[in-house]
Amino acid sequence: MALRLSGRLVSTTSRIFFKYHAAAASSSLVQYYTSSSSDKPVSRFPIPDRSTLPQDIQDQMAEVEEKSGFLPNVFKALSHRPEEFRAFFKYYDALMAKETGNLTKADREMIVVATSANNNCTYCVVAHGALLRIFSKQPLLADQVATNWHTADLDARQKAILEFATAVGGSDTITEEHLQKLEEHGLDREDAWDIGAIAALFALSNRMAHLTDMRPNDEFYLMGRVPREKKTAT
Repeated sequence: MALRLSGRLVSTTSRIFFKYHAAAASSSLVQYYTSSSSDKPVSRFPIPDRSTLPQDIQDQMAEVEEKSGFLPNVFKALSHRPEEFRAFFKYYDALMAKETGNLTKADREMIVVATSANNNCTYCVVAHGALLRIFSKQPLLADQVATNWHTADLDARQKAILEFATAVGGSDTITEEHLQKLEEHGLDREDAWDIGAIAALFALSNRMAHLTDMRPNDEFYLMGRVPREKKTAT
């Protein structure tokens, strides 16, 4: 569900514009946002006006929006509870943005897509499918992983990662045999922790997306599928 876009990520070429619906809430500053393609709200829970949020959250949203060209809807939906917003994104960044270990950024996004597909989470499959396409530089891979990773164009190492991730995500009993299979592909126990923690975090994220009825931004659907337009020199 979560999408913490960094300066290293390819920016989109368009900016999303949101309509606002008045909320049936006591404060006139509370709003529901709708997607650009339909009148369905981003979340079934009220979303605070950004100007009323704590300054650190406003700054975080502004940074993401500036770098990506739009603000992913997860930031809006989770802003309903600022303390939980902070906790979620702090753990998200600790797992998804770390520079140590043997997992690539594409590996991490692949884990999110596969486990989120098992949990029927449209938001996370669409949003992180976009990132998987970008980081892997394979425009077909995310759809394959989301549909059936067993038959996707993955090597043995990647399939070992997803076998372990989906076992953790499915609450299977984890044994030494699971860890040994990862070790056969150069993945140590710290990597196993990373894989399991990502699966676990997104098990939470998937369920929050279901709870809130969170909708993916339209931009995600085409990201990484079609070449970006090159800016012409003026």
